[in-house]
Amino acid sequence: MNYKFMFKTLGSIFLIEALFLLPSSLLSIYDGDYGVTRAFVITIILLVCAGAILKAVSVKSRREYYSREGILLVALSWLSAAAFGALPFFISGEIPNYISAFFETVSGFTTTGASILTDVEAMSRGLLLWRSFTHWLGGMGILVFLIAVIPAAKGSGGSLYVLRAESPGPAVSKIASKTRNHAAIMYGIYVAMSLICLIFLLAGGMPVFDSFCIMFGTAGTGGFGILADSMASYSVYLQVVVTVFMALFGINFNIYYFLLIKKVKQIFKDEECRTYIILMLASSLVIAVNVMNQFESFGAALHHASFSVSSVMTTTGYSTVDFNLWPQLSRSLLLVLMLFGASAGSTGGGIKIVRLLILIKSGFREAKRMLHPKSVIHLRLNGQPVEENLIRGVHIFAFVYMSIMVLSFLIISLDNFSFETNLSAVISCMSNIGPGLGDVGPAGSFAGYSALSKIVLSTDMLLGRLEIFPMLLLFHPRAWNRAV
Repeated sequence: MNYKFMFKTLGSIFLIEALFLLPSSLLSIYDGDYGVTRAFVITIILLVCAGAILKAVSVKSRREYYSREGILLVALSWLSAAAFGALPFFISGEIPNYISAFFETVSGFTTTGASILTDVEAMSRGLLLWRSFTHWLGGMGILVFLIAVIPAAKGSGGSLYVLRAESPGPAVSKIASKTRNHAAIMYGIYVAMSLICLIFLLAGGMPVFDSFCIMFGTAGTGGFGILADSMASYSVYLQVVVTVFMALFGINFNIYYFLLIKKVKQIFKDEECRTYIILMLASSLVIAVNVMNQFESFGAALHHASFSVSSVMTTTGYSTVDFNLWPQLSRSLLLVLMLFGASAGSTGGGIKIVRLLILIKSGFREAKRMLHPKSVIHLRLNGQPVEENLIRGVHIFAFVYMSIMVLSFLIISLDNFSFETNLSAVISCMSNIGPGLGDVGPAGSFAGYSALSKIVLSTDMLLGRLEIFPMLLLFHPRAWNRAV
C-alpha cells in the first residue's frame, strides 16, 4: 500500500478544490457578500494548508499505485472534497447545520440535486454558483480530471481502477491506449459540449449567471435549480435546449468519440444507445397521453413530459412542472425510470441501461438453458459475447444495490414520512436524481429528514455515484493492510 502517494494525490485534490472555489469567492466579493467571501477565504486557506501538509509529508513518495490504492483513493477523495466543500455553506451561516451542508455538497458532487433548501432564491449568488459548479466537477469525476492533467503514475492499473470507479457503468472501454489520454479525450468532449450548451442558453436570452448555473447542472446531470420553480420560469426555447442537452449528456461519451472519428457504424451497433433513445421517446409519449387533460394542448403535454422524462432518466432533476401532481401511471413510470438511469460512461446515474440489458438477456438465457440444458448459450451485446465475469458482476451489483436501498429505506422510515416519500427519496439519492415523489417531489425538499436520515441518504448518493464498491471497501480492514 503506497500511503505516501495517496497522501500526495489527496493534497493535489485539495489544492485543485481551493482553485475551483476562487470564481465563487470573486463573485461574492463583486456582490458585496463579505460574510460569504469570508467563508470562502477560510475554506480556501484550510484546503491549501491541508494540501500543502499532505504533499510535504509525501515529498519522497514513489510514483506508483495499484488497483487497491486507486479504488480507496477515489472514495477518500470524494468524501474529503464534499467535507471541505460544505464549509462555505456552514461558515457563512446560510446552511447553519453542518450535516445539512454536507448533504447539500454531497448532492452537488454526486450530481444528485437533492436539496435541503426551502428557499433557494434567498441564497447568495456566490454560494449558488459553487453549489451548481460542484455538479460540473462531479459529472466527469474529480480524479479523472487529475489523471487528465498530471503525468501518469507508474503501477499495475491503478489509474484504470480510478477511471472505472468514477465512470458510471459495469466496464470502462478505453478509447486510447493510455488512461491519461482517454481521460483527456473524455474531458475535452465534456468541456466542448458544456460550452455549446452554454452558447444555446445565452442565445435564448438567459442571464449570464443563470446560464452558467443551469449549464453546470445540465452537463453534470445534477439539477440544482437557482429559482424556486426550477426551470418553469424560463421560456419554452430554453426548456427545450435543456431537454435536449440533458438527453445528450446521458449518452455514453464513447459514442461522441466515434462520431468525431467518423466510425458511424459503431454508433448504430450500440444496443445501449438504441435502447436509451427508444425508452426515452416511448416514455415521453406514454406520459404525454396520460397527462394530456392537464394541459392546454397535446403539444404542451408532450413538451413537459419530454422534459420530465429526460430529466429523470438522465438523473438530472430539473423540472418545469410538479410531476408529483400527475396521474399514478405517469408517476410510477417516472419512478421506474429513476432506477434505470442513463447510459454507462455518461454523467448520469442509476443502475444504467447496459446493466438492464444484461439482466434481461440473462433471464432469457436461463429460460433457454432450461429448455436445452446441454447447449452452450452465449450472452451477446453489440454482437459480441459478454464475459461471464462481467455478467456475474452485474448480478452482484444489482443484488447489493437493491439490498442497500432496502436497508436505507428501513432506516429513514424512522422519520415517519409516507411510504411513497421514503421509497422515492432512497431511489432518487441512490440513483443520483434529486427530486422524488411525495414530500421530496419537485416542489418539496429533504429538509424535514433527521440528521441520521441525511447521513444515510448522503451515503446512498456516494454509493450510487461511485458504483458502490469503492465506498464499501473503505470500511474493509484488509483494504488498509500493508501486507495484503
